[in-house]
Amino acid sequence: MPQLAITLDLDGLDAELVEEVCFESGAVSVVLTDQRDDAILEPAPGEVRLWPATRLQAIFMGSIDDAATIDTFCEQLCNTFSIERARLTIAAIEEKAWEREWLRDFHPLQFGRHLWICPTHATVEAEDAVVVTLDPGLAFGTGTHPTTRLCLEFLDSLFTGKALLSDHELVVDYGCGSGVLAIAALRLGARAAYAHDIDPQALIASGDNATLNGVADALHCVASSDELSALVAARGGAKIVLANILSGPLCELAPRLTALLSDDGVLVLAGLLDEQADEVIRAYSALLPLSRWRTLDGWTCLAGRRRG
Repeated sequence: MPQLAITLDLDGLDAELVEEVCFESGAVSVVLTDQRDDAILEPAPGEVRLWPATRLQAIFMGSIDDAATIDTFCEQLCNTFSIERARLTIAAIEEKAWEREWLRDFHPLQFGRHLWICPTHATVEAEDAVVVTLDPGLAFGTGTHPTTRLCLEFLDSLFTGKALLSDHELVVDYGCGSGVLAIAALRLGARAAYAHDIDPQALIASGDNATLNGVADALHCVASSDELSALVAARGGAKIVLANILSGPLCELAPRLTALLSDDGVLVLAGLLDEQADEVIRAYSALLPLSRWRTLDGWTCLAGRRRG
């Protein structure tokens, strides 16, 4: 069936409201893209960031010659947002499955020697690959951001070829987003993992992704930080605690995060810029020594071992 696209440069319009009008008018897909080449940081859990200059394209089923369809939608859009008809560009397009089209830009990514993040439409053929199947979604964390990459590469560095180092039994993913770090640890051989986030969407995504990867029985999603502390303490602490959040919260959470560790447990912190590393190291100095494990594209990953 023919398809047509109506494109609008938002230029200050509320993207969510425009999208809502498009779907109410029968759009089968709405795509938001960058008008220029503006970089944005990966959003925090539950947050959706757009480019300073965002372009919206609404896809409709029907011919470009279907004047009634075009006029009805354009009139509603222009009236609702008080914009001129000239701001709308209308064009016929090739028919595609738009609900899956955007995934074409996501390909398998390798982290270290063994670990891969692979979208559901692709496969990994590498020998000895440890694969986490994950599609991009609303929750933070698909491996594309340097901070996530650093954490995944740290986990891969612990892999011996069969499993994580034998004493790494329990892992905590604090600020889990999509759950990618906890799931990666389980796929690498950790026995159990707790995933915590203040965003309910992140916990839902983590649970769904754990099911997709066959580790749902080993991943426990916890909404309350106090409950998490109690559960981890009951198991003697975690051998690995990962927190890929922001430098400010990392500093504030120093007592809580270190308390989650077992004797000889390892703390891995990411989400901080190179110039913020010293501040975070100082915040933990009375609790455990941290050092720069690796930097990437201006971001730093810190790691330290608790001595019992």
